[in-house]
Amino acid sequence: MEGRSLRKERIGVVSSNKMDKSIVVAEVKRQKHPMYGKFVLKTKKYVAHDEKNECNEGDTVRIMETRPLSKSKNWRLVEIIERAK
Repeated sequence: MEGRSLRKERIGVVSSNKMDKSIVVAEVKRQKHPMYGKFVLKTKKYVAHDEKNECNEGDTVRIMETRPLSKSKNWRLVEIIERAK
């Protein structure tokens, strides 16, 4: 099996695009509380590489794991699923 197919993919919403060629993608998960049973929203942020600066805040995007590109950036933009309204 080729190594590329093992890379993780995430779908999230762009929360910041103020950096050059970088975006912050927030992935929100609904997780059931182990004791109380209530659903809690958990947010995880990823810094991703956006080569063409084509993303805007609010866009839904797919990102893929890649080699470290900087201190905090080891994800890259694969596609923009939906543009912000």
